[in-house]
Amino acid sequence: MSVPLSDSARTQSAKALGNKKNKRMKRKASPPLITLFFYTVFFVFFFGIIGSVWFFLTESGTNVRLLMADTLITTQHRHWAKYLIGSEELDKRVNRYWAQFDKYSEVEDKQLVHIAPEPVVPVVEEVKKPIVEIEPIQGTNFKGHLLIVNDPKKLRIAVPGKAGKGEKVSSMVSRLGAVAGVNAGGFVDPEWMGNGFQPTGLVMSGGKIFYNDGGMNTSNHIVGIDKEGRMVAGKYTPNELIKMGVQEAVTFAPKFIVNGVGQIKNQADGWGIAPRTCMAQKEDGTIMFAIIDGRQPGHSIGATLFDIQKIFLEHGAVTAANLDGGSSTVLVKDNKIVNKPASEYGERYLPTAWLVFDEPETAPIKNIWEGLDPSKIDPSKW
Repeated sequence: MSVPLSDSARTQSAKALGNKKNKRMKRKASPPLITLFFYTVFFVFFFGIIGSVWFFLTESGTNVRLLMADTLITTQHRHWAKYLIGSEELDKRVNRYWAQFDKYSEVEDKQLVHIAPEPVVPVVEEVKKPIVEIEPIQGTNFKGHLLIVNDPKKLRIAVPGKAGKGEKVSSMVSRLGAVAGVNAGGFVDPEWMGNGFQPTGLVMSGGKIFYNDGGMNTSNHIVGIDKEGRMVAGKYTPNELIKMGVQEAVTFAPKFIVNGVGQIKNQADGWGIAPRTCMAQKEDGTIMFAIIDGRQPGHSIGATLFDIQKIFLEHGAVTAANLDGGSSTVLVKDNKIVNKPASEYGERYLPTAWLVFDEPETAPIKNIWEGLDPSKIDPSKW
């Protein structure tokens, strides 16, 4: 027989039932969060596996992976590429690029450049082309500028004004009274923090050898201009360059347009995505420099050499070669930096620059390496 509950008893019983119900509701509320967590982990793991399979085992994924590796190869973090392709494959890829560069340099130049002689009667001032012109250029992932030098004989290779340390291109332009300038050859750069004073290979200015870290019969990949104003690119010894009448030259590679034909066949062989400085010449002698910004998301990621090759060919180039790029890439005009250099430390200190002058023969460029032993230069000492 049941006993009727008092009001207080019924109230306590109701509270107890309510508490139990709340606890059950709390226990039911927590499983969705746990379920969401496990679903998240599952999907991340699942798509991670799918992504890894695509990245490492499919043709399209492998192409992306190799492009990323090539991009790293052009930076101070080259060793990171081994995590994408392995140490052995990294060495093979670097060696393959240099073998390609050598092959490009072996293509015979048919001397398609024909520079008109200086007119006997001065050209009317209004008709004369400006010494330099600048055009914007861009692609899917990059922005940059095309520096056009209408007279190739207006170019000189400039070097720092003081021994022991490189010099910014903007400083060289200002100090030497140049119209414009871009970075030129490579240099010894320990830990990518070098002082910019020691070039690699060869430097020629005004027809004289300023720097040579090899013998007179040691071949170097060079980019230069001879006494007629023709661009010379490829692999030559210092003795050969002197016989050819080369006036200005630095060491870098590769030559990638020969006789109006691009040597780089596709993006995969374009040596990664990076800031670029490249040089080309048209049939009439006009020199073009492509200056491409990079490593700046939202502005410009960078370009491959295949991208630059396409731009040059569209502008009528018959010869083209790569110059030092990356953090060194800079364009200066009228004492102002035109592009956006990629270096986090600002404009870099460099050993060489291509400068444009109104009167290049009067430019006070002196050989700061004269009498120095290249093997005794400390490129890390500031």
